Amino acid sequence: MRIQELTLIGFGAIGRSVHQRMLGHAGVRITHIVVTKARVAALQNELGAGVTVTHQVPVNTPLVLECAGHTALTAHVLPALQRGTECAVLSIGALSEPGLPEQLQAAAEQGGTQLHLLAGAIGGVDALSAAKEAGLDSVTYIGRKPPAGWRGSPAEQLVDLDALTEPTVILEATAREAARLYPKNANVAATLSWAGLGLDRTRVRLIADPGVTDNIHEFEAKGAFGEMQVRMRGKPLPDNPKTSALTVLSAVRFLLNRTASVTT
Repeated sequence: MRIQELTLIGFGAIGRSVHQRMLGHAGVRITHIVVTKARVAALQNELGAGVTVTHQVPVNTPLVLECAGHTALTAHVLPALQRGTECAVLSIGALSEPGLPEQLQAAAEQGGTQLHLLAGAIGGVDALSAAKEAGLDSVTYIGRKPPAGWRGSPAEQLVDLDALTEPTVILEATAREAARLYPKNANVAATLSWAGLGLDRTRVRLIADPGVTDNIHEFEAKGAFGEMQVRMRGKPLPDNPKTSALTVLSAVRFLLNRTASVTT
């Protein structure tokens, strides 16, 4: 069996869950975990000698999986790509930052390697990317959350979240504008934008809905291929209700496909 060794960037709810799931798979071995300097000693003590906890990506690591947040792309992923290290990232919303996609692409080209943008909480990205090859006319993403899910965002200045009795649109804009105003909700829209029409032609509608208890992701696409509608009602991670459990499973699928004889 081929063994895939990798470095994991971040050990919050997502990183911890990925690490736990990989413990049962002999083909994937997490050799290093990258966290802030302040966390290194405590986490090393917690995890023991089976993995090396550090604050920097090792030079000789063959694969990096990022699940730490947007700043990790500039701090760790960019230099790793430049050195020729293959990287996979979950913080796709960071690609809405002007210039960053071009920097990442240039770094991968410089290093002669690849950057993998994982689908995370949304499905159908493969079909959308395929449909783009024949030409897309429109892609619209609809993000629907219970009112409490929009606390701490600009929605609080637009509506009284506690008083809503029916679904209320809190934003209708381009994916780029949505990412600027609601950066914590940018990953799905950015993923669809990258697979489809880009940040400036992908439309986003964000809804506060008192009739739902889960985060719901939907998108509609039209083009030469025909039409498609995808709706995901994902369960959250127990340790982080704002993160879909499917985000972790997306990373797990990617890692298992690295060693599988047949991939899907």
